[in-house]
Amino acid sequence: MEPEFLYNLLQLPREVALPAEEQLPQGAKKKYLPPNSRKDPKFEELQKVLAEWINATLLPEHIVVRSLEEDVFDGLILHHLFQKLAELRLEVEEIALTATSQRRKLEVVLEAVNRALQLEEPQAKWSAEAIFNKDLLATLHLLVALAKRFQPNLPLPRNVRVDVVTIESTKSGLKSEKSVEQLTEDSTDEDRPAEDVFDELFKLAPEKVRAVEEAIVSFVNQKLERLGLSVQNLDTQFADGVILLLLIGQLEGFFLHLKEFYLTPSSPAEMVHNVTLALELLKEGGLLSHPVSPEDIVNKDPRSTLRVLYSLFCKHKLKAGVDGTSCGTLH
Repeated sequence: MEPEFLYNLLQLPREVALPAEEQLPQGAKKKYLPPNSRKDPKFEELQKVLAEWINATLLPEHIVVRSLEEDVFDGLILHHLFQKLAELRLEVEEIALTATSQRRKLEVVLEAVNRALQLEEPQAKWSAEAIFNKDLLATLHLLVALAKRFQPNLPLPRNVRVDVVTIESTKSGLKSEKSVEQLTEDSTDEDRPAEDVFDELFKLAPEKVRAVEEAIVSFVNQKLERLGLSVQNLDTQFADGVILLLLIGQLEGFFLHLKEFYLTPSSPAEMVHNVTLALELLKEGGLLSHPVSPEDIVNKDPRSTLRVLYSLFCKHKLKAGVDGTSCGTLH
């Protein structure tokens, strides 16, 4: 089949790398990402979040991922990442130099991953063959599954879907088919917690939100003054979890060692780590009556941020001597 005919058939730009007919064995299939899929902002954001998560997780081991497509295929990074996440040690060679040993190592790692994810090989959307051949879709499916299992609060972009072209070699030549690949799910109504007083406040009395924010800002700054800190914007300044942890420490009497959180977080994964720790401390203190997602605070959701700060405000405002909105007036 002539390349020109194949490009016209698929209606794709020439830069899409497609195999010559003889390079794809009869009966074999291969997926390709057209340029519009690769340049999709949500698709790019997914890769960025996953790479930053891997780098934050493997920071103590001085392992750095720059390209998921180019750096994950040989099993080395997957080996270290899975061991760290699952807190176990795999009996596999540390450094694999040849293609044969790399593929063998990758197979061992993926077998362990599939067991941990409780997946049989046919169920998995990846394989050792696909990962080793730098199949970006397979690699992303694998990493998303690992994140959902071991780091469920990682702020992955929701509902990431990309156009995919599948080429199949048949007796009569190459056959193409377009489809849509779902990489991350969208949240459903069943996943969302029931509405509380803050949801009602934002819907029915948005003019009161400002009064609540002003009272909380005054309260927060009074407590942070001794640390030489000041807050003007609740949404942005609490997104990385640092000031939130320091505020909780001041109010609840916690001493947090600097090794327990990131004082200057440089990635969404590090920010999520900080906020998750803060929420766990609040839950232990019985202060959170409504579920809050760490990623919502990292993503500067005003309702989630205000809900968390309000829980502290209600408990400590009398001690702080703050006048203004009382906890009952929201009702």
